[in-house]
Amino acid sequence: MKEKNCLIFGGSGQIGRHLIRVLTKNNYKVTVVTRNIHQKGYIIKTQGNAGYIEIVEATLFDENKIRKLFSKSDICINLVGILFEKKNSQSFKNIHSVFPSMLSKLCKEYNLKHFIHLSALGINEAIDSEYAKSKLEGEKNILNNFSLATILRPSVVYSVDDNFTTNFMTLLKNLPIFPLYYSGKTKFVPIHCSDLSEIIYYVISKNIYSKIIECVGPETMTLKEIIENLLKMINKKRILIPMPLPLAKISAKFLGLFPSPLLTEDQLKLLKYDNIVSGKYKTNFDLGVPSRRYFNQEVLKYCYMWKEGGQFSTKKYDNKN
Repeated sequence: MKEKNCLIFGGSGQIGRHLIRVLTKNNYKVTVVTRNIHQKGYIIKTQGNAGYIEIVEATLFDENKIRKLFSKSDICINLVGILFEKKNSQSFKNIHSVFPSMLSKLCKEYNLKHFIHLSALGINEAIDSEYAKSKLEGEKNILNNFSLATILRPSVVYSVDDNFTTNFMTLLKNLPIFPLYYSGKTKFVPIHCSDLSEIIYYVISKNIYSKIIECVGPETMTLKEIIENLLKMINKKRILIPMPLPLAKISAKFLGLFPSPLLTEDQLKLLKYDNIVSGKYKTNFDLGVPSRRYFNQEVLKYCYMWKEGGQFSTKKYDNKN
């Protein structure tokens, strides 16, 4: 097979690292763009075979430097996204709309074979969320700019490197009481990072140009079920209290003031809406790439880090309790 060159933005994150391993294993050469090569470079270099990874340091909006990378690329993959805004250029609009729009225009200008963009599930319904609106605007710009684009909408993505299960287990380990926003009824279809990486590879290798694909795991879980399962896995008992919406808004406003907030007002708005398949678009199951990894089985592999005694803990997780 002729080697193909993939240009990846966001390659140092949990999804990017998994994807680089999958691509290089299958003889794809990857060029990874990072803002800080000294901080991220050593991590990226270990994700694939020597000679298959090139690392370039550039800011997201350094178009002159980024432009040069497109001339030697066949495929562009954008994994860049943020969960909360910062005061600098990291606004939802810049990261989720302006930046992917720039990439899609460059894909067209340099006649790339494919552009893969990572969006998010459930954004059509979350009409009052700035995060969701910026994601939708970015998708619209991409599809207008470049016809050979595929947009992937994953549900919540988890792994040992995530900010989802790991943050929850840290909080559950240390807090005697845990608040449930919207009574914990919000539904998710969590997908493991490895499953999502395999979907991306399948889309690339099979030249699939479906405009929008919803990427989900094999099981639907409510937020409360996720919390209860995590508590069992780390052998903790905590009081789960449904938080009234007015109080939830106050807490989100306060928590949003921190540099890395656990909850923002915008994220609270997102929690109103189920994060499940819409039925309007194809899913990874429709494409013949079913997710194989189940939530409890995967989290069990790394939850020991939050258990008393760590990996030497003698108390085992009982899924029947």
